[in-house]
Amino acid sequence: MRLRVKAVLFDLDGTLIDSAPDLAGAANDMRVARGLPELPHSVFRPMVGSGAKGMMGAGFGVGPDDAGFADLRDEFLARYELRMTRHTQVFSEVSELLSSLDAANVTWGIVTNKASRFASPLAAALMLHHRAAVIIAGDTTPHSKPHPAPLLEAARRMKIAPGECAYVGDDLRDIQAGRAAGMTTVAAGWGYLGLGAPIDAWGADHIASVPADVVSLLG
Repeated sequence: MRLRVKAVLFDLDGTLIDSAPDLAGAANDMRVARGLPELPHSVFRPMVGSGAKGMMGAGFGVGPDDAGFADLRDEFLARYELRMTRHTQVFSEVSELLSSLDAANVTWGIVTNKASRFASPLAAALMLHHRAAVIIAGDTTPHSKPHPAPLLEAARRMKIAPGECAYVGDDLRDIQAGRAAGMTTVAAGWGYLGLGAPIDAWGADHIASVPADVVSLLG
């Protein structure tokens, strides 16, 4: 089945870029500063989709309702901001996917829950900001995914109907947001995926095991 769409929107972390090394690095920097050993990146990787909450849960076993969480979260974000481009890069096969979209004159953009404080500098450092038709961050609209508002705002800015867009993401919330926005949804099997329901239970219209599968879907 081919995707009959005019634009493809992508989640950022775990879909377009591999940011886990710097997110895990910031959490491990905090552990080292407290005399604790570093944890393997594999501990943090599935939690990337949950942002600072996920990193603090994996690194320190604390959540938003625990005393001291806010201070840990703020320290984490400050440390991450200082190193967020150190090891983060576009997935190699995703680079080929984006080049294929550019060559085919297919409009593409980014919709992420990452705050603009981080998303904008990252997109610039990775040379995505001039190529993307739109970049919607987690604080661009009053709501973040799984709410459809960010995706609908992206479609509005591109002047393309939501039903003529596809959204590609590596988290259940991406698929929920895409479906709520009336877009074709594609689950990115190469991403972080989280620790919840398996990818085939998300209800995505399509599952792309590798980035090249998205090109194949576009035909």
